[in-house]
Amino acid sequence: MSSEIRAVVFDVGECLVDETREYGTWADWLGVPRHTFAAMFGAVIAQGRDYRDVFQEFQPGFELYEQREARAAAGQPEHFGEEDLYPDVRPALAQLRADGLWLGIAGNQTVRAGKILRELFSEDVDFIGTSDDWGASKPDVEFFRRVAEAVPFENAEILYVGDRVDNDLRPAVQVGMESALVRRGPWATIQWSSEEAEKLPTFRVESLVELSGNIIQFNGRGR
Repeated sequence: MSSEIRAVVFDVGECLVDETREYGTWADWLGVPRHTFAAMFGAVIAQGRDYRDVFQEFQPGFELYEQREARAAAGQPEHFGEEDLYPDVRPALAQLRADGLWLGIAGNQTVRAGKILRELFSEDVDFIGTSDDWGASKPDVEFFRRVAEAVPFENAEILYVGDRVDNDLRPAVQVGMESALVRRGPWATIQWSSEEAEKLPTFRVESLVELSGNIIQFNGRGR
């Protein structure tokens, strides 16, 4: 018997949170024009490289964790708020909750970002976890095993939603989860037409509000 989707777990950056402002502040911190930083960001992604290589291009030896702490010490800590959420996030969460689904948020985020996420979403989801909480980062499958441990359903009953084929969908599928690719942000924009992006995900959506209908149809197949 085929499994039904009973839980939906969301990535954070470029899935729930529009990171345009945050990456703009990194360009400012590096003293680089924002459009130049954005152009290099896109080039690095298109080449299949780690996004952290962007910082190396402008400042060899750049260490992201150390620089995050330096920014915080300078009164410029990483920050995102309600104004940085994509406009479909709240409606989508409300509808999925009304559909009776278990909801979670899990992404590659710092302890500081995890605190912000809990302030924003604690009343909207059942669970929030971060890579810093677990000491495991995507695309390591150990991250997804930790997600699976937190969700009270079988792996095949979990839908992981993200904007990256490489970091989100591929390892989620590897541990037996369903997956959804949302088309926004630099990664999904660049990866969208790739063969893997077309064939790997259970769903491909332009907006998170499409998830409810897709899940209902998926769960009702064969009936």
